[in-house]
Parts: sequence; structure tokens; C-alpha cells
Amino acid sequence: MNILITGAAGFLGARLVRTLLASHTARQHPTRIVAADIVACPIDDPRVDVRVGTIADDTFVASLVDGDTPVVYHLAAVLSGQSETEFDAGMRVNIDGTRSLLEAARRSAARPRFVFASTIAVFGGTLPAVVPEDLIPRPQSSYGAAKAVGELLVQEYSRRGFVDGLAVRLATVAIRPGRPNSALSSFVSGIVREPLAGIDSACPVPLDTRLWISSPGIVTANLIHAAGVPSEALANGRTLHLPGLSVTPAEMLAALEVVGGPAVRARVRHEPDDRVARVVCSWPGALDDARARGLGFSADADVQSVVRQYAAEVGMAPNA
Repeated sequence: MNILITGAAGFLGARLVRTLLASHTARQHPTRIVAADIVACPIDDPRVDVRVGTIADDTFVASLVDGDTPVVYHLAAVLSGQSETEFDAGMRVNIDGTRSLLEAARRSAARPRFVFASTIAVFGGTLPAVVPEDLIPRPQSSYGAAKAVGELLVQEYSRRGFVDGLAVRLATVAIRPGRPNSALSSFVSGIVREPLAGIDSACPVPLDTRLWISSPGIVTANLIHAAGVPSEALANGRTLHLPGLSVTPAEMLAALEVVGGPAVRARVRHEPDDRVARVVCSWPGALDDARARGLGFSADADVQSVVRQYAAEVGMAPNA
């Protein structure tokens, strides 16, 4: 089974590659993974075919998909912060690149399952407490606008029979290891990751802001599950809210204190940043994920388990 993953050198993409390589089920076990990104995927495995290039390059994209590619994971994107400061780059990658990849899949005639990583940032403005899947997107950022366009493209290419698409609206992934990235939501990981590493951190939004989050392990498992959802189960829509947790920064910091202790919690200060808050506070704090749960997608138990999962993965000994 051949699988294409764009954005394969990123945190989520590389995690998806590793998890697929370790899979032993017939449906998920790949014979080859085409791992495409602007830098080389760091995974050394004979089953990984590393491709370096940008999805803004039509020639590069055309080389990624052939008639033996039944699954495409499209994770590559210019993230929210960079999309706001570099409008043209965001449009080229997030809209033009997505269309180019869909066209490559169309030309392959394989009708692959096309899993498109979308975002809760497609929503904005005045929102209900729990956002339903059929609410009209009104994004308040260039990133969200581009992802909304991508969702419509996946729907249309699926309607025409070119791909068997599924756009999944991911929660903010927390806690991400490593360095902060250009996403405006980067602080959601930072207010846990940095204090546990002995580094001071700042929360730029009000501490009672509702956030929709999911752990890396759950997001990765749900992306893999998305490849196997029967097409007939998507008759009511090709866009799906993946499960998440509705939490506030205050609740995350309380969980941090339980796991790491008061001194660790004290490393986080509230430092308002209007540029970040203006966008992040326009995102929904809770989504109706009942359809996804009914289709077998997974959810985290609670915010404390998310913090404990991160501490365990990076080898930290949490409090009892």
C-alpha cells in the first residue's frame, strides 16, 4: 500500500509517518510512504521515499501521485501567523498548492482517499457555545479563509468522482514538543512545554478563553482512522469535526500545576498580545464532534491526561 504525505517533515507529518510504519494491520500497513516537504523528512527507513520541494510547484506536485497511491494525506501548509504576515505565500501554498495536489490525484485516475487537514480557524465572528458542522464558515484570518476554500475543493473533487475526499477540522494540537512554530496558537503548547523544561512562558490571551485542543497521539490516530472511513458514511458531508477537548488556559495551567508542581506553574505569566488574541479569540471553543465519534474517531479523556502524556513522552517525571 502506497501512501503520500505532504508536510511529512513537520511535527505532525513525521509522527504520522512513524505511526504508519509501526502499524501491523493490513489496511494501514504501507509498502511505501512518499514523504514530501520543503525539507527532508528525518525518518530513515527503506519504505520512506523522501521528496523535497514545495507544493506551490506544479511540476513537483505532479511527481508525487500515481495510479498506485490509494491514500493521500495533505498536511502541508503555511501556518496561521505566517499566513497573516505573508499573504501571497499563504495563498500559493494553502490554496494553489491544494488545488494542484487535487489535480494530480485527479490525473492519476486512482480516486485516492484524500485526507485534507483543515482547521477550526475556518470559523469566526459570533459563534454558538458549541459549533455544529453545518455552520457557515466566516474565517477571521487568511489561514482560515484558505482552509475553507480547501474544504470546498475537496467536496467538489469528491462530488465529481476525482477523489474520495475527507476534510477533517483538527483541534489545536497540544502539547507539541520542540520549538514554537509560526502558528498563532503556538502558545497553547508553550504554556505547558516551556515551564516543564524550566523556561518562563507567556499566555497572550485571557485565561478564560475557550480553546479546542487534542493531543498529538489522538490526532495522529484519528488521521489514520480517516483513511478507512467508508465513503457511504460521508454522504451527509465530506467535512468532519475531529474530536477535541474544550479547555481554558486557566484549566491547562491548573493541570500543569498538578503534574509539575506550583513552581512550574509559576513560570507562566499572563502577557496580553492583541495581535494573537484578535485571531485566536475568534475561533470556536467547542465543536459538535458527535458524527466523528459515531464514526469511530477517538478523543482525549481530559486536559490532565494531555499534560501527563506530554510529560511522559519527553521523559519528565510528573508529580504523583
